[in-house]
Amino acid sequence: MFRKMFLAGAANLESSKEWINELNVFPVPDGDTGTNMTLTIKSAVKEMVQLSNPNLGELAKAISSGSLRGARGNSGVILSQLFRGFSKEIEDLETIDAYSMANASHRAVETAYKAVMKPKEGTILTVARCMAEKVGEMVNETQDLEVILKEMVRHGEYILSQTPEMLPVLKQAGVVDSGGQGLIQIAKGALDAFLGIEVDYSLQEEPMTERPVPASAAMEDIQFGYCTEFIVNSEKKFEEKDEMEFKVFLESIGDSIVVVSDDEIIKVHVHTNDPGLVIQKGLSFGSLSHMKIDNMREEHRETLLRKADAVVAEPAETEKVPRKEHGFIAVSAGGGLDDIFTSFGVDYLIKGGQTMNPSTQDILEAIEKVNADNIFILPNNGNIILAAQQAKDMTEDKNVIVIPTKTIPQGISAMISYSPGKNADEVIAKIMEDLKHIKSAEITYAVRDTVIDGIEIKENDIMGIGEEGILAVGQNIQGTAIKTLQALVDENSEIISIYYGEDVTEKEAGELAARLEDLFPDAEVEVNKGGQPIYYYIISVE
Repeated sequence: MFRKMFLAGAANLESSKEWINELNVFPVPDGDTGTNMTLTIKSAVKEMVQLSNPNLGELAKAISSGSLRGARGNSGVILSQLFRGFSKEIEDLETIDAYSMANASHRAVETAYKAVMKPKEGTILTVARCMAEKVGEMVNETQDLEVILKEMVRHGEYILSQTPEMLPVLKQAGVVDSGGQGLIQIAKGALDAFLGIEVDYSLQEEPMTERPVPASAAMEDIQFGYCTEFIVNSEKKFEEKDEMEFKVFLESIGDSIVVVSDDEIIKVHVHTNDPGLVIQKGLSFGSLSHMKIDNMREEHRETLLRKADAVVAEPAETEKVPRKEHGFIAVSAGGGLDDIFTSFGVDYLIKGGQTMNPSTQDILEAIEKVNADNIFILPNNGNIILAAQQAKDMTEDKNVIVIPTKTIPQGISAMISYSPGKNADEVIAKIMEDLKHIKSAEITYAVRDTVIDGIEIKENDIMGIGEEGILAVGQNIQGTAIKTLQALVDENSEIISIYYGEDVTEKEAGELAARLEDLFPDAEVEVNKGGQPIYYYIISVE
């Protein structure tokens, strides 16, 4: 019966996933709560159905293990923690009665709340907690599970209807919490199975995220062949005019330029066809250390040769790669963004992002492949941080550090901030300090009508979405991007970086950059090919 209930809950969630996706507060074309929760529960189902004649404990362990590894997005991670807590409570039982249901529900909620750094009411957590509290109340009145489960679902639906009163952003958007709705769908499916209502348990196959791939495999359209980087141990004062002169020189012979000075060192990174000239120029400021020159064309050619088909070949075994002190894993979507992360020293890229959040298992596999004492994970999306943290908690033999980067620009800033030779605590401190100075936004389109923060948004409007909410709305991509930047740039802004997506041409991005240079003459404007889907531009200001 428990097995049937879980399968029915999963099937009911899947049948509703597109509807749940549309409950996203922001009307962007990537609402993925329903998809993430469905992929999470299907991972548990996959592990569960492989068991033959399991007892309750074996089912519980399969559900816990499968959902933890398959968890995607914040809603998926919270769901996996609910399953984990519930499963821990019942794994030593032979049957579930009213009292064990109450205890398991309470433990499920307790486990899920502990997994979230700052639990927010009006979400899936609230719906789960109130359902568990109702079960706890009911066992004092009856031990009839049918009565208890019906009342639990009824109360859960009521609490879900109240989530807009708890979170103003839900009320403004005219929706209930999407994660809470997903949980209700699971509970209603499970109740149907318990009541003997015929349920179709078949689940559709979902497209999965790409496996983690070696960062070097992402290189394409390489204009400058040598990734050159080093640190200058400055022997004289490196002033602002020196930095500008150095950058102008590097721009004349390459791209992807980074020159960052920090007290007595200068970090240099450039893609060029003549690394000797870069080294010669660097020597004029002091002695060099941590030098690295990679032939990107050769790396790309070797990667292509290793491809057996459209899927990138498995990376080399980690024991064959020399162990180093620090390794980096980044989540990225788009060939241009892949190139940027690779050039800054990311060891492994996990394909994914807003349109498809990688699972905890995807991140665990990436961790396994990086041979380093300290492994830093850059989720680069607020909806991936919990999955990364869950992967960290499930890793016992490596020191994994999750840097809570919520955007692609924050991830790039983290790599720019990194300097070899520092211990893990120093690396974290420097990155977190530099992240304070990054402001970012994304330009995309609306998929439905809504009102957010008093701003009326119509379907197909172009939106500029910042880290705190809507910054601009318009009918024109370039114009909305400019209005978004006007909301971000201030008198202290020095660098504006724009990463153009797959639906924007290089010419269009160049035209936008020219407009920005006129509007913000005191800031340096950088244009980069991002290649990301859905978002016309990803923008950062620092």
